[in-house]
Amino acid sequence: MSIKYDSYQKRRLQSSYISVVISIALVLFMVGILGLILLKSTKVANRVKEKVAMTLFLKDKVTQKQIESFKESLESEPFARMVIYTSKEQAAKNYSEEIGEDFLKFLGENPLKNGLDIYLNADFVTPENMQEMETRFLTNAFVADVSYDKPLINLLTKNIKRISFWLLVLSSFFGLIAIILINSSIRLSIYSKRFNIKTMQMVGATKGFIRKPFILRSIKLGIIGAILALIGLAIVIFYIDKYAPSLYLLEDYTTLVYIASGVLLSAFLITWFSTFFATQRFLNLQTDELYY
Repeated sequence: MSIKYDSYQKRRLQSSYISVVISIALVLFMVGILGLILLKSTKVANRVKEKVAMTLFLKDKVTQKQIESFKESLESEPFARMVIYTSKEQAAKNYSEEIGEDFLKFLGENPLKNGLDIYLNADFVTPENMQEMETRFLTNAFVADVSYDKPLINLLTKNIKRISFWLLVLSSFFGLIAIILINSSIRLSIYSKRFNIKTMQMVGATKGFIRKPFILRSIKLGIIGAILALIGLAIVIFYIDKYAPSLYLLEDYTTLVYIASGVLLSAFLITWFSTFFATQRFLNLQTDELYY
């Protein structure tokens, strides 16, 4: 009878551990997917921003040597990702190709100006920064005019802020759910051991000594759950990269490292804190309160 009961208890314990691992894995998988969306959306937004260019039209009196010197000074600026020079002759040729005819034959002279296209780093693509740069360049002795798409910048900034806000709200919401669900699973697994905890306490074991095996076991289960979640994430990322290669998921090692580190760290911290407070609760209960 005793052997059967021990076997039954062992099966119940194993079932409890499996349910904890599955709960942790599912929750961390969900959090990992949301983290991937959050990080990748930022990368995509930055990639779009870095395609925005500010064009400086240069005065006709500016010499080629001065243009080269001005271009080099712009390339050393923190806001400049890339600076491309387009001569007035090349600009005329490009425009003729766009409209399908040589407009210089009608005008007799080239009205276009030499230009420098400044492709900006993503952090500087905001209406305020662009306006500040425009004001600065208009006072430059070499610059005749400054051109960039103001409505596009305003719309881009507004939409990115809106999307970032809602992604942050969703991340916080799912993060809270993750903590609650994992905490509940761990509390239930410890609840079944509440009498063992109180017995150890009654024979003189310290709280730290009692908590230690529970914390180590929970962290181990959390890491196993995190590994399962990462395997699921790896499969999802592989298929997304296969059908949407333009996102460059498998080549974005920084994002992948952040996701993996975040999942493992979340598993460690949540299981540690949940187990600590769950065991602390039962350690502080009176013997007669264990039955409720």
